Amino acid sequence: MRELQGKIAFVAGGSSGINLGIAHGLARAGAKIALVSRSADKIAAAAESLQQDGHDAFGMSADVRDFAAIERTLHETADRWESIDIVVSGAAGNFVASAARLSANGFKTVIDIDLLGTFNVFRASYPYLRKPGAVLIAISAGLAERPSMNQIHACAAKAGVNMVTKCLALEWGPEGVRVNAISPGPIDDTEGMRRLTPTPETEEALKRRIPLRDYGSKDDIAQLAVFLATDKARYITGAIIPCDGGSALAGSLASDDPLAAQV
Repeated sequence: MRELQGKIAFVAGGSSGINLGIAHGLARAGAKIALVSRSADKIAAAAESLQQDGHDAFGMSADVRDFAAIERTLHETADRWESIDIVVSGAAGNFVASAARLSANGFKTVIDIDLLGTFNVFRASYPYLRKPGAVLIAISAGLAERPSMNQIHACAAKAGVNMVTKCLALEWGPEGVRVNAISPGPIDDTEGMRRLTPTPETEEALKRRIPLRDYGSKDDIAQLAVFLATDKARYITGAIIPCDGGSALAGSLASDDPLAAQV
């Protein structure tokens, strides 16, 4: 079903991984796709992958930390297709570092990409989405609500993303704008999982903690994003929706857990 036929979707951080998967899912549902990422080469390749599948898509290079640059890409999108209906903000940065070894610049970098970037994308999109049926989707993470070893920077950033989502849902709801966040769990074939579980042993140990005993797929996240973008979700806003196989139910890692050195 092409439930998003005629809709225009703007996907920030869309050059790879979960966000590119979301772009493909929205495109399969009928949406036209504007992709934004910092790397000009990667975003061109991502747009080409959509075009090769027969979708109407194009890519633009911009850093989500640069509000003016994001404004420019949104203007280009609206100028090309006359409107914007769906905005996804998923640009993220992360690495493993204990708080004692984390530099102030390292902490700031993740906050700037994840939290400031989400605000910039959503705030810059507001003039185009002040209409009933407009949809904003942020990409959060379980560690926004669950403290994790060696992830103080990402925990803080994603906790902020959750509150941005809820505050904007509160403020912009009267205009008909819905704002929600997807909180992915461990998703297969992503750079994040390759970094956080670099060996077969750590991967298997993490899978044993997940109630469904497996990683999710990028398509799992894409299908949830499509649902949130359709009228089937017309009464859902301000929600942080997990898509994690129940992994959030497993709780936080203790400092003496063997996995704590990795995730």
